[in-house]
Amino acid sequence: MTVAEEAESYGLHRVGARPTLANYLKQTWQRRQFIYELAKARVQSQNQRNRLGMIWIVIKPTFNALMYGFIFGVLQGGNKAEDYPVFVIIGVFLFEFFSSSMSSGAKAITGNNALVQSLSFPRLALPVAQVTQNVLTLMPMLGVMFVYSVVLGTVPKWTWLAIIPILAIFCVFNLGIALICARITVHVRDFTQILPLISRVLFYTSGVLFSAERLLSHWPWMIAIFDVHPVYQTLQLARGMVMNEAPYDPWAWWVISAWAVVTMIVGLIYFWKAEERYGRAN
Repeated sequence: MTVAEEAESYGLHRVGARPTLANYLKQTWQRRQFIYELAKARVQSQNQRNRLGMIWIVIKPTFNALMYGFIFGVLQGGNKAEDYPVFVIIGVFLFEFFSSSMSSGAKAITGNNALVQSLSFPRLALPVAQVTQNVLTLMPMLGVMFVYSVVLGTVPKWTWLAIIPILAIFCVFNLGIALICARITVHVRDFTQILPLISRVLFYTSGVLFSAERLLSHWPWMIAIFDVHPVYQTLQLARGMVMNEAPYDPWAWWVISAWAVVTMIVGLIYFWKAEERYGRAN
């Protein structure tokens, strides 16, 4: 019997050894308070040194919505959707959540070297904390989004409550993306340099500023691509629930749910497989 086998028989395990997936998830759940407190602390310190503090959470996406809305509203002319200002606000605010989850998730391990190398805990907690931080940041943005919608003429309705399950599904999808990006960045540090470009491409190809049905009506094969586009369908579904007259396909619920489940499973397994390498490869 080897030394390792002898130690195993006495319940001793190798330091940093990867646990089973079930135990991994259990250990992460046991640290849920740590995850929440870490996310909350980061939100509070995010704009602490700025004069306007936490207000920047809503000022930045508001300025983006105004700038992009004006420029692309002029470019589209008569082809833009009805209630276009509300259309853009919903798109920009929700895409900001997706983009932040992707970029911050990518740095979840490499940006916390001291924590990873000095403490023993499931590294899954770090990307989960990053997405939780983005959820906490999104909450005031949603409140402002609804206020803007009412000011711009949108009538409040019961379907606004559907934004809750939409965002729950979107959170699962974003966490899956964050997990995939987190592991890629550990192996390929240059990935963080490419991410802004990827984010910018997705911004312009996810229907944040346009409706595919209106802009691509002469290319039905391209519309078919958007029919299974997870971010686009999430935005369209949210607009359909919030805006006065915004068409959406109920099939979008199945599309975004399927993407969320598949992305989360793939991301979780992909991230967990490299658990032993985190802290050593950094």
